[in-house]
Amino acid sequence: MAVTVKRPVLRSLVDPHPHAAPEEDPERADVPAELDQDKAYAELLQEVRVAQTGVQILLGFLMTFAFSPRFAALTGLQAGQYVVTLLVAFGAAAFLTAPAPFHRVVFRCGMRTQLLRVSNRLALAGLVLLMLAMSSSLLLVVTMVLGIGRSAVLAFVILSGVVWLWFGLPMWCRLRRAR
Repeated sequence: MAVTVKRPVLRSLVDPHPHAAPEEDPERADVPAELDQDKAYAELLQEVRVAQTGVQILLGFLMTFAFSPRFAALTGLQAGQYVVTLLVAFGAAAFLTAPAPFHRVVFRCGMRTQLLRVSNRLALAGLVLLMLAMSSSLLLVVTMVLGIGRSAVLAFVILSGVVWLWFGLPMWCRLRRAR
């Protein structure tokens, strides 16, 4: 009979592979740990590729916006928000691309477990920053159309929806499965 170890849900969120060890899971008993980690890393990189495309498009838009004629119409508050949004989007791009150079530096150093753990945390941080950059850029654009009051409410509702879709729903499913 296999014994499964319960891990705290929030702690396991940052750990890339919270499943039972291969020798404890009868369905995975024949899969070497190295192959399991390689598969997990390949899946992480594929997920990051999706997010990288979005952040690169957003960052490109933000960088070109400063050179548009409409940029001069920004208020001081909007200009400050633009700079913060640009920096957060840049941070998202940096975190989401970080697993690739990290892999290059530690390649063939016997650090597969650390590579997976660190890359998972970098990807999560990048996703949080991407979510904030998307919400902030939405707020900036909608503020120019609707004014600050209605746009702040709209941006908050959309940010709440994205938080639920990206983090709340997966955590809710994990908690339900853990019962």
